[in-house]
Amino acid sequence: MYSIIVVPPPTTEDERSRTQLRLAPGERLVFGRSVPAGGLLIEHDGVSRRAGEITAHGTFWALSNLSGHQTYVVENPEGAGEHIKVAPGRLEAPVPFEFSRIVLPAAGDLLPVEVWAPRHDYLRAEDGADGEPTAPAFSVDRTKRYFAVLAALCEPRLRGAPHAPLPTMDQVVERLRPTWPAASRTSVQWNIDYLAVKLRLKPGPETAEPGPRLNGKKESLVSLALRFDLVREDDLVILTEPSGQAHR
Repeated sequence: MYSIIVVPPPTTEDERSRTQLRLAPGERLVFGRSVPAGGLLIEHDGVSRRAGEITAHGTFWALSNLSGHQTYVVENPEGAGEHIKVAPGRLEAPVPFEFSRIVLPAAGDLLPVEVWAPRHDYLRAEDGADGEPTAPAFSVDRTKRYFAVLAALCEPRLRGAPHAPLPTMDQVVERLRPTWPAASRTSVQWNIDYLAVKLRLKPGPETAEPGPRLNGKKESLVSLALRFDLVREDDLVILTEPSGQAHR
């Protein structure tokens, strides 16, 4: 069963005609300017003769950088700037992205090689398992106003600007006002403080310890939310739902 699909860089021909190479678990694909039969030939003077190798595994793939001097970047096109670097000579670097783009620097050009890992395997829960279910790491209710506040804070970076500055308090208020007409700086700040406790960035009121002062509270909330996918791009619909759908 094939698990990895490799799409070579586009040529001067119609991009829709690009060949797709399919790899089964355990298969390898060498790419470069001069490769043996069955490899991925990239005809560019700036690409090493044997530039790299892709190894297919069950649900992911690994990249070996066979270049002696050039770092490769593997981007996640869906990850708002998320990427990994594979240093020269690094072997079998695991790539965790479902959709990936290897960027090959080539004498002033950047050549993309797309790699897809569409296979997903999931654990099947056994019927009649004993014991209580495990509590979720982060419990959020997407119908509450605190979640709309969190979504508004995360929106710029989810829209494809991973290093965008976070919105100011006034900008958050304006963004929420169409669905929450009574939004104000005070109510938004209250929800941010509530989120800091709910997501355990600060101790709750039931503890005697006040905990350290949390500087950069908005930045900490957004970093945590995006890292653990508490807010995704499709959650931004909450910012356009009719008033009254989200409440706190």
